[in-house]
Amino acid sequence: MKLVRIREARPLGNYRIELTLTDGRVVERDLGPMLAGPVFTEIRNDDARFMEVRVEGGTLIWPNGADLCPDVVIWGGLPPVDAAADAA
Repeated sequence: MKLVRIREARPLGNYRIELTLTDGRVVERDLGPMLAGPVFTEIRNDDARFMEVRVEGGTLIWPNGADLCPDVVIWGGLPPVDAAADAA
Protein backbone atom coordinates (compact mmCIF):
# COMPACT_ATOMS: atom_id res chain seq x y z
CA MET A 1 0.00 0.00 0.00
CA LYS A 2 1.34 3.41 -0.96
CA LEU A 3 0.67 6.14 1.59
CA VAL A 4 -0.77 9.41 0.35
CA ARG A 5 1.26 12.34 1.62
CA ILE A 6 1.48 16.07 1.03
CA ARG A 7 3.63 17.09 -1.93
CA GLU A 8 3.00 20.86 -1.94
CA ALA A 9 1.27 23.36 0.32
CA ARG A 10 0.00 26.82 -0.50
CA PRO A 11 -1.18 28.82 2.51
CA LEU A 12 -4.32 30.81 1.76
CA GLY A 13 -4.53 32.77 5.02
CA ASN A 14 -7.13 32.60 7.78
CA TYR A 15 -5.67 29.16 8.69
CA ARG A 16 -6.70 27.70 5.32
CA ILE A 17 -4.27 25.83 3.09
CA GLU A 18 -4.34 24.27 -0.35
CA LEU A 19 -2.56 20.93 -0.53
CA THR A 20 -1.32 18.99 -3.53
CA LEU A 21 -1.14 15.33 -2.56
CA THR A 22 1.22 12.66 -3.84
CA ASP A 23 -1.70 11.00 -5.68
CA GLY A 24 -2.29 14.22 -7.65
CA ARG A 25 -5.40 15.43 -5.84
CA VAL A 26 -5.64 19.05 -4.72
CA VAL A 27 -7.60 19.67 -1.53
CA GLU A 28 -8.23 22.64 0.73
CA ARG A 29 -8.21 22.33 4.51
CA ASP A 30 -8.95 24.59 7.47
CA LEU A 31 -6.07 24.03 9.89
CA GLY A 32 -7.49 26.35 12.57
CA PRO A 33 -8.86 23.56 14.80
CA MET A 34 -5.55 21.66 14.51
CA LEU A 35 -3.35 24.53 15.68
CA ALA A 36 -3.77 23.74 19.38
CA GLY A 37 -1.16 23.87 22.10
CA PRO A 38 1.75 26.12 22.95
CA VAL A 39 3.90 25.17 19.92
CA PHE A 40 1.23 26.74 17.68
CA THR A 41 0.69 29.96 19.69
CA GLU A 42 2.89 32.12 17.47
CA ILE A 43 1.40 30.58 14.32
CA ARG A 44 -2.16 31.20 15.55
CA ASN A 45 -1.39 34.79 16.57
CA ASP A 46 0.61 35.92 13.53
CA ASP A 47 -0.67 35.29 10.01
CA ALA A 48 2.83 35.89 8.61
CA ARG A 49 4.08 32.97 10.74
CA PHE A 50 1.26 30.75 9.48
CA MET A 51 2.26 31.60 5.90
CA GLU A 52 5.81 30.23 6.56
CA VAL A 53 4.49 26.65 6.34
CA ARG A 54 6.39 24.26 4.10
CA VAL A 55 6.36 20.56 3.26
CA GLU A 56 9.13 18.27 4.43
CA GLY A 57 8.87 14.50 4.06
CA GLY A 58 5.16 14.77 3.25
CA THR A 59 4.43 16.67 6.49
CA LEU A 60 3.50 20.31 7.10
CA ILE A 61 6.16 22.06 9.17
CA TRP A 62 6.94 25.59 10.35
CA PRO A 63 10.33 27.17 11.12
CA ASN A 64 9.68 27.00 14.88
CA GLY A 65 9.57 23.19 14.71
CA ALA A 66 5.78 22.83 14.81
CA ASP A 67 4.36 20.20 12.50
CA LEU A 68 1.09 18.48 11.67
CA CYS A 69 0.66 14.79 10.92
CA PRO A 70 -0.26 14.33 7.26
CA ASP A 71 -2.92 11.72 8.10
CA VAL A 72 -4.71 14.20 10.34
CA VAL A 73 -4.41 17.04 7.82
CA ILE A 74 -5.48 14.94 4.81
CA TRP A 75 -8.05 12.58 6.35
CA GLY A 76 -8.88 14.07 9.75
CA GLY A 77 -7.37 10.90 11.26
CA LEU A 78 -6.21 7.61 9.79
CA PRO A 79 -6.96 7.16 6.08
CA PRO A 80 -10.24 5.41 5.29
CA VAL A 81 -9.66 1.78 4.28
CA ASP A 82 -11.07 2.28 0.77
CA ALA A 83 -8.98 5.43 0.16
CA ALA A 84 -5.82 3.66 1.28
CA ALA A 85 -6.58 0.78 -1.08
CA ASP A 86 -7.30 3.21 -3.96
CA ALA A 87 -3.92 4.88 -3.42
CA ALA A 88 -2.03 1.58 -3.69
